[in-house]
Amino acid sequence: MSDSQSRKRAIQKKLDSIKSNNKNEWTISDWANRIQAGDKLALSKGITLIESENPKDYERKEDLIEACMSQSSNSFRMGITGVPGVGKSTFIESFGKEVLKNEHKLAVLAIDPSSNVSGGSILGDKTRMEELSQLDEVFIRPSAAGKSLGGVARATREAIILCEAAGYDFIVIETVGVGQSETIVKEMVDFFLLLMLSGAGDDLQGIKRGIMEMADALYISKADGDNLKASKKALANYKVALHLFPPNENNWVPKLGYCSSLDKTNLDEIYNVTQQFLRHTKANGSFDDNRTKQNLNWMLDSFKTQLWEKSSSKPEVKKELEKLKKKVANGEISPFKAAEILVSLSHE
Repeated sequence: MSDSQSRKRAIQKKLDSIKSNNKNEWTISDWANRIQAGDKLALSKGITLIESENPKDYERKEDLIEACMSQSSNSFRMGITGVPGVGKSTFIESFGKEVLKNEHKLAVLAIDPSSNVSGGSILGDKTRMEELSQLDEVFIRPSAAGKSLGGVARATREAIILCEAAGYDFIVIETVGVGQSETIVKEMVDFFLLLMLSGAGDDLQGIKRGIMEMADALYISKADGDNLKASKKALANYKVALHLFPPNENNWVPKLGYCSSLDKTNLDEIYNVTQQFLRHTKANGSFDDNRTKQNLNWMLDSFKTQLWEKSSSKPEVKKELEKLKKKVANGEISPFKAAEILVSLSHE
């Protein structure tokens, strides 16, 4: 019997001993075992837990992440971005099937835009990825972006860890394609794909240089029918523009092309590019260097988040915070002085 089979049997034996389906009755070990055994319900509930902003859940979700991190698999993390309307979800629906052909388990973490007024979110990615979402080897999780910077769900990093622990070895993160979400997602993934449109006047207009410099591959989507000619012309323009950029730190030369989710054109090419990138970065050590850098950034971000969450939950800080908000709004005190007062209270 292989080590993998032995591990699965050991986990299943533990699962058989967990009688209740009520997550409130699970120990962290029970929960982690369910996730590692591929229980999608446990995985979904786990992500819901780590997205919780209830102070009562802090310790439990930190323990769950820690338990799952020790069992996370060697995965490939791919970020996908592009302006709204470029067809990101449709692309993932078609590209995902190409990933599955190569015997991967696929997890898609789709960040949905939230209303700044109501906090509501469409959460429609499962509808847009109807065929993909029905497959056993696929897990799709739409998460509301909320008020986090650039529209990226604050718990996306933790969700990646849980998905990897569940055996998903190809993780796709879809950004909302607005603001600074691209920068944040770039700091979470191994490979970054930028999808672009053609036929919209000046094809380079509106594409920030910084976003193009971050991309490991740039593909023009919807290159089918009458739009194919325009896509090829746009591709020539992008190739010229890319030559003006400095080389990447990992010595990878970004790949350019066009694709069609409708005609399934060049989807296999894009998958092959991801594997070429993986081999290249593994060989020169930049893959592991990037993961290390990301973990250090994660530590600092988590420190800032936990410092705020734990400080602001103190009754005395909550009370003073409301008073200071009014004083700052009325110009009675500077924001900097107010922050200093809050920091002092947090350390008492």
